[in-house]
Amino acid sequence: MSTKPFLSVIVPVYNVKPYLAECLDSILAQTFTDFEVLLIDDGSTDGSSALCDEYAGTDSRIRCFHKENGGHMSARQEGFRNASGTYIAFVDSDDWIHPAMYERMCAAAEESGADMVCCNYTAVTPEKQIERRDVCRPGFYNRSELEAQVYPTMLFSGAFFHFGVSPSLCNKLFRRTLLEKHLFHVPRIIKLGEDGLAVYPCLLDASSAYVLPESFYYYRSSSGSLTHTMDRGRLAENRLLFDTYGKLIDLSVHPCMEKQLLSYYAYQCLLTFPPVFRAIQGESGVKKTFREECFYPPVKRAFRTVRISDVPGLHNKAYVLCIRHGLYGLFRFFLAH
Repeated sequence: MSTKPFLSVIVPVYNVKPYLAECLDSILAQTFTDFEVLLIDDGSTDGSSALCDEYAGTDSRIRCFHKENGGHMSARQEGFRNASGTYIAFVDSDDWIHPAMYERMCAAAEESGADMVCCNYTAVTPEKQIERRDVCRPGFYNRSELEAQVYPTMLFSGAFFHFGVSPSLCNKLFRRTLLEKHLFHVPRIIKLGEDGLAVYPCLLDASSAYVLPESFYYYRSSSGSLTHTMDRGRLAENRLLFDTYGKLIDLSVHPCMEKQLLSYYAYQCLLTFPPVFRAIQGESGVKKTFREECFYPPVKRAFRTVRISDVPGLHNKAYVLCIRHGLYGLFRFFLAH
């Protein structure tokens, strides 16, 4: 391995001891070997810290860093500060990867000179595995092809709830100099939707990208994941998420992003509003809070724009109607039925 590896793999770790060995073993089993692994222990309390140290003691490619708990994005940013690779990749510590993932992705990066390389991923639940495929065709894209074929549909493919390009950081390789310009603009406190705040600005800034057809990344989805844990704080995170997109993406330069962002805001609200308001029913001021969120400017614009006929599922269609008009009583009815 060269003094500076071609690839740095950043793995944030927080209380995932039951899954951590499977994750790390899948990285160490890669057929590609010119990489370093940065384990960022984000204040684990379940024994994950010791396991990180154990792995670091068995393979010289692994470096371990321990820090106070600051959240997933904080750990990723800390990993980047200590990374030395030409390209950067991320693996979440409860997921795992195919043995050929980095051989294929790094070969595509090296041969094409692409700023980003993407592959597909497989969502894994206790019951089944579902392959998630990006809409854009496999192959190399130069800047003009990105502008014509990728940007117009990368957040909204035309089918509601379906991205053209997955927002995940973990099924991608990033040229270090590209990611450095965007990763640190992502607020650390956002825990749902934060990946896209780095991925999409990187794509909009990239001079080229390569899309592989294979599904190499395995994402473990469980009821205990952040996606399924909702409370009132999610509403503030939504606002920060939408406001940050507004700051990071210049619509005068990328006008095709305006409708896509509004569709994404509506999607994010439909993902978060029902579980949040179901969880906080009985607290004081819930109706007022609901109406305040419905009429927050980015949310209001989003639900004026989205067509109910485009939204799948009767409950989601009903939620669109309720959020559009701030109808909390009717919204609460549909929550219960």
